[in-house]
Amino acid sequence: MSKVKSMFDILQYSFIQNALIAGSCVAVVAAVVGYFMIVRGLTFAGHALPNIGFAGAAGAVLLGLDPVFGLFAFTIGAGISISLLGKRVNERDTSIAIIMTFALGLGILFLSLYSGYAERVYSILFGQIVGISQIDVQITATFSLLTVGIVLVLFRPLLFSSFDPEVAEARGVPIRFLGTIFLILVAITVSLAVQVVGALLVFTLLVGPAATAIRIVQHPLWAIFLAIVLGVCYTCLGIFLAANGSFWPVSFYIATLSFGVYLPVRLLSQFWIGRRARKSVSAKDTSLSQGKGEDQERNASIQTMGHIQGSSH
Repeated sequence: MSKVKSMFDILQYSFIQNALIAGSCVAVVAAVVGYFMIVRGLTFAGHALPNIGFAGAAGAVLLGLDPVFGLFAFTIGAGISISLLGKRVNERDTSIAIIMTFALGLGILFLSLYSGYAERVYSILFGQIVGISQIDVQITATFSLLTVGIVLVLFRPLLFSSFDPEVAEARGVPIRFLGTIFLILVAITVSLAVQVVGALLVFTLLVGPAATAIRIVQHPLWAIFLAIVLGVCYTCLGIFLAANGSFWPVSFYIATLSFGVYLPVRLLSQFWIGRRARKSVSAKDTSLSQGKGEDQERNASIQTMGHIQGSSH
């Protein structure tokens, strides 16, 4: 009981409250965007954008600005460039790789030109959730609400174009425009998540919860809801464990929890996924057999009506 009491006593500290609020906001938006990112095959972009954002943070420090501004500017600019340069999957991955390597080169140049100790730049690599300020919490909450709101407005066409882009384009859905908007949302989400887990572990919140949820449920809304629950649980529990007398970083706990849940789900999901596939096949076979039976009955009734009409004459 004493351990549980001391664990909840840390809630009285303002920096823990700020960390929990900001971390929960980031976990929610990362789960929502992460689901579509996996479905649309953009996990490589989610890996590249944090590295590109690190270069932007280094450039902002060199100019005497807050590194967060450089982080947002470079990630959003890279998201738009990726959308414009690569339409197909192979073209997109090539564009992402070229943009990322160029940005990393710029980041190294910026750090070499900076004469001081860029503490805030290096903190972007590993996250700084426990040291986040009240102003950072407000900025994080505002951008999180904005991002989730845009996703809700674009939910139906975004979902349609994610699963069947060719049919969606044929029906007049602006595929290219939606892709650009979504990559901007990914860039904003990456910029928010970097402050929690750092650029090196941003995949933890972007991919981990959504990948686990997709393995458990099939319906998009339920998968997104489950990903949100998992992401918030990972973040809050990671903050509690790190703040309860441990010297290990929050990002380590979040990454460990995410991997610890995903691994057994990944290994065991083949059983219920296989069962779903068998049920789907049997349902299709049943519907086909029913369709054939209905056609046979229809043909038999037509022949019967023909005989009746023939005998009447």
